[in-house]
Amino acid sequence: MCHVGLFLNQGQCCCAGSRVFVQDTIYDAFVKKAVAKAAEMKVGAYTDENADHGPQVDEIQFKKVMGYIESGKKEGAICKLGGSRYGSKGYFVEPTIFTDVKDEMTIAKEEIFGPVMSIIKFSSDDEVVMRANATMYGLGAGIMSQNISRALGLANQIRAGSVWVNCYDDFSVQAPFGGYKSSGHGREKGKEMLDNYLETKAIFVPLDGPKC
Repeated sequence: MCHVGLFLNQGQCCCAGSRVFVQDTIYDAFVKKAVAKAAEMKVGAYTDENADHGPQVDEIQFKKVMGYIESGKKEGAICKLGGSRYGSKGYFVEPTIFTDVKDEMTIAKEEIFGPVMSIIKFSSDDEVVMRANATMYGLGAGIMSQNISRALGLANQIRAGSVWVNCYDDFSVQAPFGGYKSSGHGREKGKEMLDNYLETKAIFVPLDGPKC
């Protein structure tokens, strides 16, 4: 799910899960599997039916993503996979995975909108909630756990408009979609979206007679 959450559409998704917080007890094993999974992706044009990782949308976005990758390297994150342009033509970026990412690094603070995963280690639930919420964004989040009670408890503490438990990018027209903080205004889908079309009127009548 973490793989899909980030690499879907080359990371060009408004709720892409670019920050992946992983429990310290399974961190090394997770990194190994995440790198192996991403390394299997075939990069190619949309016309290539065997390709599962295409280009960035344009040159502007390509250069922006490459800039984030360079900042990750410069600021001390370890590039475990990718980190370069793919080929010599087009706007292809290699699926990229960083480890040893710190909260203050640019790749952990800003929206990359590209195929760049930051795998971040945490120890306790209280810690990960605090660090996950320490962002200007709040559109989507995902929680993967075998303990559903723990997962739902964390979901209630995460300040994001959509929180997926043991899945990701699973949308429904009946469920409202929108973010907290700097991640947009209002909601799409669900009955909440109708509020955007309303012109609500308030009429005040004093029950104990005229006030003027």
